[in-house]
Amino acid sequence: MASTFFTLLVGAVLLFILYFINKYTYWKRRGVPTVKGVVPFAGNILPVLTLQSNFNDMHTKMYKDYKQYSMVGYYKLWTPVLIVREPQMVKTILQSNFSSFHKNALTVREDLDPLLVKNPFFTSGESWSRSRKRMTYAFSNVRLKSLFVTVNGVCKKFEDFLNRRLAFDDKYETELKHLFSKFTGEVVANAGLGIEGFCFEDTKHAGAFDIISEPIFEPSFFRAFENNALFITELRNLLRSKWIPKEFDAFFRNIVKENIEIRQKESTPRNDFLQVMIDLMKTSNENIDMEAITAEALSFYVDGFETSSITLSFIGYNLAAHPDVQEKLRQEITSKIAKYDGVLTFDALKEMTYMEQVMNESQRLYPALSALSKICTEKFELQGSDGLTLQVEPGTEIIIPHHGFQLDPQYWVDPEVFDPERFNEEKKQSIVKMTFLPFGEGPRMCVGMKMAMLQMKACLATLVGKYKFTLSPKTQIPLKMTPYHFLAAAQGGLWVHISKI
Repeated sequence: MASTFFTLLVGAVLLFILYFINKYTYWKRRGVPTVKGVVPFAGNILPVLTLQSNFNDMHTKMYKDYKQYSMVGYYKLWTPVLIVREPQMVKTILQSNFSSFHKNALTVREDLDPLLVKNPFFTSGESWSRSRKRMTYAFSNVRLKSLFVTVNGVCKKFEDFLNRRLAFDDKYETELKHLFSKFTGEVVANAGLGIEGFCFEDTKHAGAFDIISEPIFEPSFFRAFENNALFITELRNLLRSKWIPKEFDAFFRNIVKENIEIRQKESTPRNDFLQVMIDLMKTSNENIDMEAITAEALSFYVDGFETSSITLSFIGYNLAAHPDVQEKLRQEITSKIAKYDGVLTFDALKEMTYMEQVMNESQRLYPALSALSKICTEKFELQGSDGLTLQVEPGTEIIIPHHGFQLDPQYWVDPEVFDPERFNEEKKQSIVKMTFLPFGEGPRMCVGMKMAMLQMKACLATLVGKYKFTLSPKTQIPLKMTPYHFLAAAQGGLWVHISKI
């Protein structure tokens, strides 16, 4: 009996070993270089699981470490993942053969995130096409001009807030992510839902739009581990991890429900994103679908709040660290506003081209998210210039590490240097296609890009045009990104002193 048990045990162990040998030789059998340091059960992501790194930094490091290859494979636990390292391969995936890679790898479960699952980023097929058309309509130039009126109102609130801080002191010390979250939170509330966001109150408001999502991005070990788990299917299913906490889901549903009930009693339509969505349903002879409307409103919040405030905070840091660039931008802002009789207008913002250079250069150095991830949906052959060829199987996750491209000296001179002139009219023509992807590329390019640019440009015009800001000693230089966030966040924060000009 004992010998039989021992034989079965040895057999089970051998099968187990053979199973993992098979799993962890996937890339070798296909002739693709493999990232070193595979650990059983963890694959190559042990530093992520132990919060020594995050996926952003990990993918950028893999890009740099294997610069002699066009592609390299790694293992997320025991699942094979492919990193592509050449612009022409990126173009193949995002544009020319989009049909074979049209799904984003990052997904959500409908039973856990019933609202977020309808976000265009997570949908595919007909559902994605329908949702994207609605968003494209909502962010057309005509509607952006209307939304600008509301965004400009938020700029005035922003200015009043800063002036109150400076009423009794000549400078105001603040952390930029915290500051810009107030701005983007108020934009989402005012331009998205047509309600007060309470972000610029002098005393903390429980329903302020800049703090209601704090639990999602709380920098705790458990929350950081749970956020990382969202990128790992096996862990996400095991933990039943949600992107949107239950309390936030309920809070948002209640806000939208109350707002729509008020509007149904009003005769004058409002001028905001929520009204556009309601009007779209009416013109399509649809009944108002509360679930769909709430999902669209949540998409506006998710897409417009966090990534825009992160982007603004790094732009602010770069301007504070480079006073010459800040002054040149201030001169542009002043001259363009003067051209329109001293008023910040939609057309004045469009003419602020140096501002766009500054924004692009900051996003090149510090993108909110450093990689795009796609899923192969039908078998396709990828070819690298080094002779590497791979028959990509359906279901394979492919990583496009655009931060790696954006810091690669092969494509950028002195890539670690902040230089907005890279994006001037003359030099931007020589930028290699697919090596700068602040909003993605191809059919799945960020549909909210125009709205994001509008609110960020309006915010910078207000801040830089009337205030000067310098780095605070609290900012830890050189910047080091914290592994506790899945989006870009500097350890210790980005602190500045703001004063009136």
